[in-house]
Amino acid sequence: MRTEPPSRLYYTGDEEADRLLAREPLALVIGFVLDQQVPVQKAFSSPLELQRRLGSLDAGTIAGTDPGVLEELFRRKPALHRYPGTMARRTQALCVAVVSEYGGDVERVWSEAADGKDLERRLLGLPGIGEMKAKMLLAVLGKRFGVKPPGWEEVAPHWPTLGDVDSPEALERLQEAKREHKAGLRAKSE
Repeated sequence: MRTEPPSRLYYTGDEEADRLLAREPLALVIGFVLDQQVPVQKAFSSPLELQRRLGSLDAGTIAGTDPGVLEELFRRKPALHRYPGTMARRTQALCVAVVSEYGGDVERVWSEAADGKDLERRLLGLPGIGEMKAKMLLAVLGKRFGVKPPGWEEVAPHWPTLGDVDSPEALERLQEAKREHKAGLRAKSE
């Protein structure tokens, strides 16, 4: 059973960016690709800024953009990521894969998945999506969008993730718990 999709995801603190993430599947997946070595808010607000700069947030358009032009769009101040060149290439590789394997429609990654394991395999097949990001995407898809193919529970994470974020306060609690966890790991290693 699918639930009513949210009108926004509370990942950026910017209402327009949060609404784009809920409305546009490619924005959500690009946000996950960019979600490393920058704050969550930066990673997930960058798809909106990319859309503004490129004039589109379409997999075919991004895949077909000259790599130098795309990199310049990522570098333009304020840069879309701490590592704009690398992330421009990863975003373009993601979009090339979405075009070649899913006809340009990233939502087909989950809408056509046979079961939870197939969904996880499909997510892992996307450039820029590793094991942890696939788990977090599984959680967001299941908990926020109701995408729970048979066996979803077996591959979904059993720890707090962005899938549990349903308000700005929930994001702050998740980030605080993550900071405490990292501080605990550092303390153990000293």
